[in-house]
Amino acid sequence: MGRDESNEEKKRKYFAKEDDIASTSNPTQRPRITRNINSSKQPTSSVVLRLGLLPSSSRFDLNSSPPPSPPSPLPLDVNRLSRVAVDPPTRVPRNQTQPTRIRHSDEIIPPPFPWATNRHAMVHTLTYLVHNQIQTIAGDVQCKRCGRNFVIEFDVRQKFLEVSNFIVEKMDNMHDRAPDIWLNPTLPSCRYCGQENCVKPLITYKNNKGSINWLFLLLGQWLGLCTIDQLKYFCKHTRNHRTGAKDRVLYATYIELCKQIYPQGPFSR
Repeated sequence: MGRDESNEEKKRKYFAKEDDIASTSNPTQRPRITRNINSSKQPTSSVVLRLGLLPSSSRFDLNSSPPPSPPSPLPLDVNRLSRVAVDPPTRVPRNQTQPTRIRHSDEIIPPPFPWATNRHAMVHTLTYLVHNQIQTIAGDVQCKRCGRNFVIEFDVRQKFLEVSNFIVEKMDNMHDRAPDIWLNPTLPSCRYCGQENCVKPLITYKNNKGSINWLFLLLGQWLGLCTIDQLKYFCKHTRNHRTGAKDRVLYATYIELCKQIYPQGPFSR
């Protein structure tokens, strides 16, 4: 019995000492709590709180108001989310009935002359002409004095040899510009009235640029009689540069026609 009394005495002294320390350190925040001395066991949680073993951030006040509840999440439309995940946005298909645009240079046309191809501003090669026995190139001309119309024929081999030799000899001095003899060519004399330098070729028929006799104008070296629009038409369909002055477009027309007739020739710009 004496041992029990001594133990109770020790407990009383210990808790009395702890309450004195707590009251002196912070009397406003740590109120004195009365305890049941007769209780033989103390709760573990109260011992931990009394001994100050928890950090300061873990301590709480039973008299304080409860913390505010977290905001409720926004309502979600589950069906909408599933639709977005399953059905991605689709592109509107192009109108499949729209016809494909064909470039004029790829357009197939009826050949206007036996020495012309079925493409705009394209003529056959010299090998093709010889193989098909096309030895003369004919074209319509008109006298500016008497107004008579007639036909002039050129030997394709002879006249092309003259044009190609002239280009090879003068190319280094041309600088991608047509010489004056091409810009202002000399015209033949009229076989009816005898007037010199008065016969000009009939370039177009009813302003149809597709009917221009390009090979005939090349062999006669009369391409300079074409307008700038007609020369640009040729360069457009042969995919050549068609901007600039007339002498540049005319030079490109001569070189392109020589390449068409004799692709393996020395006609490089």
